[in-house]
Parts: sequence; C-alpha cells; structure tokens
Amino acid sequence: MGSTLDIALPALKTSPKFIFFTDFDGTITQQDSNDFMTDNLGFGADRRKKGNEDVLYERRDFRDAFRDMLDSVPTPLDQCIDILRKNITLDRGFKAFYEWCRENNVPIVVLSGGMVPVIHALFAHLLGHEAADTLQIVSNDVAPRDGKSINEERGWQIVFHDESGFGHDKSLEIRPYARLPAEERPVLFYAGDGVSDLSAAKETDLLFAKAGRDLVTYCEKEHVPFTTFHDFSEIHDTVKRIVEGRLTVKEAATGRK
Repeated sequence: MGSTLDIALPALKTSPKFIFFTDFDGTITQQDSNDFMTDNLGFGADRRKKGNEDVLYERRDFRDAFRDMLDSVPTPLDQCIDILRKNITLDRGFKAFYEWCRENNVPIVVLSGGMVPVIHALFAHLLGHEAADTLQIVSNDVAPRDGKSINEERGWQIVFHDESGFGHDKSLEIRPYARLPAEERPVLFYAGDGVSDLSAAKETDLLFAKAGRDLVTYCEKEHVPFTTFHDFSEIHDTVKRIVEGRLTVKEAATGRK
C-alpha cells in the first residue's frame, strides 16, 4: 500500500483486519465532559437537554446547539480541565479493551465532537501519557477569543473540525475506509452514545449504541442496525468473538438488549 494512502488513512499502517472507531464523551468515559461543563459551569442541564432533543428530531443542527452550550461556559480552559480531571471517570471496561486491541492489531480511532486539548488531558489522566500521545484523536479544537488567552475568563471558543452541520462530521473520517476495495477493507466497528454520533451511525459494519441514550432512539427511528452496550466489557466480548471468527457482525446486531 502506497505512502499517500497510509498518510490519508493512518489506521491502515499496520495492515489491520479490524478497526474500532469510537466516540469519547459518555462512551469511553462514564460522563460527558461537555455536558458536565455546561450543566455545572454554563447555562444548565435543562437548556442543554432541550438542545439535544432539537438536534435528535432535526429541528436544529448539532453545530449550533453545541456552540451555544460551550459559549455559556465562562471558566478559563485550564480550570475547566482541572475540574474535569476531578469529575470524569473512565468506562470500567475500556482499559482492558484498549490493551487487548493493542495486542491484537485492532487500531482504535477516537472520533469526538469534543475538543482535542480536553480529550488529550483526560486520556493522560485516566489512561496514561503513552495512550494520550499514541491514540489517533480526530476532534474539534479550541482557540482564544480576540484579545484574550484561552486561560482567562471567557477567553476560549470551540474551533470546529469541518463546515458540516455537525461541526465534526464523523462519517467523513470513516467513509474512506468503508470504500476501500474488498481485499483491502478491514471490518469497521463504531461505538457511540449521543447526538454527535448520528453522522457516523450508518457508516460501519457494526454499531455499538450505549443503552438508554439518544443514539439508540435514532437508530430505531432510522432503522439502522445496532447492538446496545452498557460498558466496554460487553464491546470487548463481542469484538473478540468476531475477531476470532466465532460471531459475525450480522449476528451481533441484535438491537436493544
């Protein structure tokens, strides 16, 4: 495989037969860091939930609702990150799954509607600096507001990854892998939980949707095949059985459990 393709599709560099794409907030972590900031430092949970509902039922773009959420947080970014380190916890099964994937050449690609500095800091805190520095993270970024530093009050703002209505259209990262010739194409997984995952929901071979969250509602409304999970130990078991040839992706897509 040529070097141009390797650069364009970095998850292929070890020639894997399986690639695991995943959301970060509320999927790898037990809490959503952006929701936590909005609920506790910004305009609160009620307004945030109304925004999520508007996105789910296509009354509003995710991009606009999410910007409103984050714009309501006046706290300097470094203080936000310190607060999140104290309050955001790792899914109880993710560390074991991450280690198994490393040992079995299953690249993990983190596709997040959040922001790279926050995600990197939380990975370093929760999983270690090596994981933070080596995991591929594709996400939005942050920038200072005019005349300010990101580490002063109302000093930072989100910089979206692309121009889509999602701000970060995760399908754009997955689709080039999905369109590879059959002899080169790995089996593709995705795990997510909420409205930022809607663009990715139809793009992979097997979708894991977190039980009780908005992504399940969307998949049932749009007739997208999926299976639910409560934590990564369930994902780990299913992916391992598929990799070992004991289960097919079609058999795994059982919907609500």
